[in-house]
Amino acid sequence: MSSSTAPTSELTYPMARETVLDPPPTYASLRAEHPITRVRLDFDDSEVWLVTRYEDAKTILTDTRFSSDFQTPGFPARLTSQPPGPGTFIRMDPPDQQRLRHLLHPELSRKRVDELRPTVEGFVAELLDRMIEKGPPADLIADFALPLPSQVITTLLGVPYEDREFFHDTTRVMGEQTTPPEERLRVRNQLKEYLDDLVAAKDAEPGDDLLSRMCERRVEADVSIEEVVGIATLLMVAGYETVANQIGVGTVALLQNPDQLADLKAHPDKIRGAADEIVRHQTVTDYGARRAATADIEVGGTTIRKGDGVLVVLSSANRDESVFTDPDELDINRKTQDHLAFGWGPHQCVGHLLARVQLECAWAALFERLPDLRLDVPLDEVPFRFDMFVYGVRGLPVTW
Repeated sequence: MSSSTAPTSELTYPMARETVLDPPPTYASLRAEHPITRVRLDFDDSEVWLVTRYEDAKTILTDTRFSSDFQTPGFPARLTSQPPGPGTFIRMDPPDQQRLRHLLHPELSRKRVDELRPTVEGFVAELLDRMIEKGPPADLIADFALPLPSQVITTLLGVPYEDREFFHDTTRVMGEQTTPPEERLRVRNQLKEYLDDLVAAKDAEPGDDLLSRMCERRVEADVSIEEVVGIATLLMVAGYETVANQIGVGTVALLQNPDQLADLKAHPDKIRGAADEIVRHQTVTDYGARRAATADIEVGGTTIRKGDGVLVVLSSANRDESVFTDPDELDINRKTQDHLAFGWGPHQCVGHLLARVQLECAWAALFERLPDLRLDVPLDEVPFRFDMFVYGVRGLPVTW
């Protein structure tokens, strides 16, 4: 049995990719030989446990003794100077995390998301109309992948869509790993000030939107107005950045697998399974799910001590050979498995159903309307984002 007293590893994290559509190859060797191993974080020289195997990942993500709170001793926080504000439930532990998530459940339930599907389909159609009218070539990110989730989330929350550029700039700055802490804090405060005013207006005069309904239920749910602002901030950032980048890299993956794309075009009814497979194969959460142990816990034969930091690599878990046959292959006919692209356990992405609907609608319509869609530049000229918390492409030149 190994433990946190194991010799210091020479491995550093993050690790470099060798190909743009695959995680670092080191993950595969770690899964086989050292699925839970010590690594040194390149940004602060601290040591944490890196978890690369599927079953170990699920165990840790399910066990609430692994804290998601930035302020837990040992937490691998990139930015320790500014802890998350009220309402940021992804960085909280039960019971507060459950109290805040519960306020959102009615808004992001399967029934509610199914009701939103026609609205999402309408946004997709409008964006494709405009892109096609402009004519090829086009930047699929600027013309489609970015504005779609922006329209969805601003409409859902009741935010005026004319403010979309503000939110685009905000999420870009907050998502870049190279952004100086003071700049990230400045932009975060700008977003908070805007949402402070918006939530106060909804609280005083509710409308037919998610923010208004959260305000109406918040007293009974024991949620403060400041926490509603925090929840809105979280939804705005997380619900926008990840979906936009998933559309981008997922489209590249389909274009680089023409046999799979041809199958999907011939059988559009496969879109639901195809979308899940694309998300598994191209897991855009590129910086591991972070935790800190609050007790001595044995996982996969390794004892993780209280106060140890942990990074669960979702993209590695989703390529685990012991769970997924030929995991490096994109196979839209793959029998459904519980991938971890949206996390797992109490912190599974609260908006995963809405994200799935957006991806399904986007890819279904994109290849129905533009069956000859293709890259307008060689793959090695596509500007992938290697310096972001969420993996993706900065731009995607396409033609048809």
